[in-house]
Amino acid sequence: MNATATTRPSRGDRLLSGIERVGNRLPEPFALFTILFLITAAVSTALAWAGVVVQVPGKDEPVAIQGLFTGDGIAWFTTTLGENYIGFPPLVTVATILLAIGIAEKSGFLAAAIRFTIGSAPRWLLPYTVGFVGVVGSIMADSAFVVIPPLAALAFKAAGRHPVAGLLGGFAAAGAGYSTNIFPTSLDALFAGITNAVIPTVPALAESATEVNPLSNYWFNIVAALVLSLVAGWVIDRIVEPRVERAGVSRDEVNPETAQLMTDTRAIRIVGDEQTVAESREPDVEAALSPREKKALAWACTAFVLIGVAMVVFALLPDSPWRNEAGHFLPKSPLLASIVFIIFAFFSVSGYVYGRVAGTVRGFRDVPVMMGAALRDMISFLVLAFVLGQFIALFNWSGIGSWIAVTGAEGLQNAGVSGFPVIIGFIVLCSLLNLFIISGSSMWTLMAAVFVPMFGILGFEPAFIQAAFRVGDSATQVMTPLNPYMVVLLTMLRKYEPSAGLGTVMARMIPFVVPFWVVWVLILTLFYVLDLPLGPGVGIMIGD
Repeated sequence: MNATATTRPSRGDRLLSGIERVGNRLPEPFALFTILFLITAAVSTALAWAGVVVQVPGKDEPVAIQGLFTGDGIAWFTTTLGENYIGFPPLVTVATILLAIGIAEKSGFLAAAIRFTIGSAPRWLLPYTVGFVGVVGSIMADSAFVVIPPLAALAFKAAGRHPVAGLLGGFAAAGAGYSTNIFPTSLDALFAGITNAVIPTVPALAESATEVNPLSNYWFNIVAALVLSLVAGWVIDRIVEPRVERAGVSRDEVNPETAQLMTDTRAIRIVGDEQTVAESREPDVEAALSPREKKALAWACTAFVLIGVAMVVFALLPDSPWRNEAGHFLPKSPLLASIVFIIFAFFSVSGYVYGRVAGTVRGFRDVPVMMGAALRDMISFLVLAFVLGQFIALFNWSGIGSWIAVTGAEGLQNAGVSGFPVIIGFIVLCSLLNLFIISGSSMWTLMAAVFVPMFGILGFEPAFIQAAFRVGDSATQVMTPLNPYMVVLLTMLRKYEPSAGLGTVMARMIPFVVPFWVVWVLILTLFYVLDLPLGPGVGIMIGD
């Protein structure tokens, strides 16, 4: 009998195994929200039959709960099914932004920018560069989990450092800092759409709170992204790499079967005249760019800057149509309402310029192909959005969301619980749920429906609750076995450490989770205490 067979699992392994078992019992997001929709329908009907009413702030008369399984409810649902889906707010912004980011990603622009940033960093700065690229890499959505870790490993190895430290650091930074970025992303649009969808639950909140847009958390995101990049770099340099060295993990490949995965650049190229996109797997890929790729990146960055300059000049014109009636940009203006267009212009034009120079795009006819590939990547979200839209619509129409918000807010006030401690409790709850519900859109749909109105009644801006959710939504996702990309990382890790298991990966991620969570909470606390704006024209408390 070998030693492995007789070794009893540690307490940490048993805890992680328990999380995995519980998580595996949860339905898939579509089934989960279908169940929640039916529960909401049943509860709303029971409350309607019981004659429950709620005094919603902003309304003179109490509002009666409406039940789905009533005559009015059935009429409402059967006549608004399509409207509930198409009217799901995130669809408007997310789909548009993803079309542009799809051009930038499929042309190879984003991957080239990442490879250049990592490959050009000096040895001592490399961990912090990987941390920054990992956090900012969330602009590529889930692709960041596949692209960044192997490139970071290659860069570490080329610099004479341990490649496994780069591998782990790239994955951790991309995952634990997923909800923040120095650039506006499709995730900002997604969260903003979900937040705005539930604000009308409380009319007084809709009248007094600031409408959320993709830039409502922008100042907070910039600070968090930069600070967390430094934290990730410090953890890689001072904790992860020394521990990997002490563990005797090989610096060289010992499992050639996974070698191909480590050299997969996931760079997308157009193939012939067919409406398809193929992945490029080059056996000798390096973090360094070829001369042609460098030239293409320089042209793309130049285009990026020129677009920014042109937009700034246009906005600063005295009679610019982007100004509001008072001639300003805050708190509301056509400029802030044009954020989706601005993001689209930046990434679509820069991605196209890169592709033309690099040869990955042959002409304008390839643009719809890349856009189509981007939409195919979000098919699962488009399907999930159908049931999310029905759930949000029922929550608002029935009045059950208002009832929960008002009842919950009164309960917190009667218990003497208010202020920032309530927000900390909310973050803890999000962090725990994040171990089981990996989809950020699914969890925010669930949490926003209850907590945005509830905390809005207590005086918090919806954008602030959204910022708090970002903290809890990201930090713990790199240590849960329900994260499907954990298996991808494990496969990459086994190239150097064949005996590694899922528990190995989780243990290696914990040094990132704790400091990320603590530092992120401290950043949010700083914004709260100093009453700093979260984004253009958005404060902490309603009316500030």
